[in-house]
Amino acid sequence: MSIIDHVSLGTNDFKTAVEFYDAVMAPLGYERVVTYEEYKAAGYGGKDGMTDFWIGGPFDRSAATPGNGTHICFVAPSQEAVNTFYQAAIKHGASDDGAPGPRPHYREDYYGAFVKDPDGNKIEAVTFSKPLK
Repeated sequence: MSIIDHVSLGTNDFKTAVEFYDAVMAPLGYERVVTYEEYKAAGYGGKDGMTDFWIGGPFDRSAATPGNGTHICFVAPSQEAVNTFYQAAIKHGASDDGAPGPRPHYREDYYGAFVKDPDGNKIEAVTFSKPLK
């Protein structure tokens, strides 16, 4: 059982956010499972149909802002998937926040990439070559 049911990030441009996350989630094996146009919300997940990650406008209709020190990390199946995630992110309007590569200061077999999405939210893709003991 996971400790978290789902995570949501706010957006001020739903169309751009959907295009961005459609592109960056695909290399990781995730897809858009549901879209609620009337609420400007979309849920992403795996082939099981569960929506673990959401994007949308804030419920209170205020402007969405990224949290300082907050980031979301997605599991990638391989280093190639991390690289493809990063390339898709940059192509679709992300800014670089850490190119793909090893991060041995986090963990010996840590391979990840960091970007800021078009709304400024920090996201990451990571893969490991060994299970954590």
